[in-house]
Amino acid sequence: MRSLGLLVAITAGVTVLSATPAGAQQAPSVSVNPGSGPAGSTATFTWSGFYRCKGTMRINWAGSVLATAPWAANGSVTATIPAGSKPTTHSYTATDECGRSAFGRFTVTPPPPVTTARPPITTTQPPVTNPPVTNPPVTTRPPVITTTTPPVTTTTTSSTPPSSSENPPSSTDALTTPGEGVLVLDKENIQPGDDLTATGTGCPKGANVTLRSLGQDVGQTVADGDGNFRSPVRFSTIEPGRHKVRAECGIVLVGNVDVTLSSSSGGTTSTLVVLLFFLLVGAAMLRRQFSGLRR
Repeated sequence: MRSLGLLVAITAGVTVLSATPAGAQQAPSVSVNPGSGPAGSTATFTWSGFYRCKGTMRINWAGSVLATAPWAANGSVTATIPAGSKPTTHSYTATDECGRSAFGRFTVTPPPPVTTARPPITTTQPPVTNPPVTNPPVTTRPPVITTTTPPVTTTTTSSTPPSSSENPPSSTDALTTPGEGVLVLDKENIQPGDDLTATGTGCPKGANVTLRSLGQDVGQTVADGDGNFRSPVRFSTIEPGRHKVRAECGIVLVGNVDVTLSSSSGGTTSTLVVLLFFLLVGAAMLRRQFSGLRR
């Protein structure tokens, strides 16, 4: 009897010990780390509480298998969040082949903004080149040439050609310094007997001034304190044409004057020539008539 009782007690104890682990088993669970991230990122799924089963563990996402791993009561697997997942909270499950399952949630966040690094803007300024400094050329004005009175052309009936007599070259021409003085005649055109006055500048102070033309002296005076002078010009004999008047006072100043004959005197001469022609013709005719009467 004692042996039978002992056997019953041992059996009851084994039954209690066998039933205790089953009651102490925890419910299956699953978690993910990190709990959020953009589509295309990776996350680690960890499960526990899956006992007495063999085969494969599966992580399901939106009705499709996201990842698989060999069965274990407690384990983990890393998977990539599907690229097409919209930014919201999604449910996932961990299941074994014995039908146990556990679920969790993962929040898909918007993708990070794409930052495009712009290349630094490098501005290179061209070197500043100063143009060479060029001094303008110095222009020297040519010396002033002695002013001469331009000739005045007059129409006359005289056929006398202009006189070619001019003053012979004088050694005083070498003393002429262009630009130092000017000789001005108050008339450009005169007739024999007309008055003519010469005015000049540029002579030395108080210098004697001699006016010459046609090889003869035609005036004499003295320059004032400023080198200016004024003198009448008197020709003793003069012929029609252009004549030079030279003023010598240490320098030589030159002016021109035209001499012409009066048109009235030329007309009178022509008239006398015509009358003389007719007189000669008349005399010749009368002579012929008288000769005929004598025959």
